Amino acid sequence: QVQLVESGGGLVQAGDSLRLSCAASGRTLNKYAMGWFRQAPGKEREFVATISRSGDSTYVADSVKGRFAISRDNAQNTMFLQMNSLKPEDTADYYCAARAIAYISASAREYDYWGQGTQVTVSS
Repeated sequence: QVQLVESGGGLVQAGDSLRLSCAASGRTLNKYAMGWFRQAPGKEREFVATISRSGDSTYVADSVKGRFAISRDNAQNTMFLQMNSLKPEDTADYYCAARAIAYISASAREYDYWGQGTQVTVSS
């Protein structure tokens, strides 16, 4: 199985940028399609972005489209989430996830492995 560790979260102001990383160990990342999800206090976990195993297919949620971008570097066993023009409503714990299938998915139930999360707080 694969172990996932997120990093890059923090406290920023509205309009700032952050880049989250998800590092994999145990197995090579190129065996998995990947995704980012987030959970704000008192809310359910929601889909943010997903990328195929090869990286040639991506999909992002409407709420972050045009501001967030997902990418991966299989040689470095790492996935990224570039977050620009951050808003207070982006405040949440962000989780990366892996599924042992090549294709993208926006459903959390279709992911097999999860990281512990990294906190992002955006102040107004």
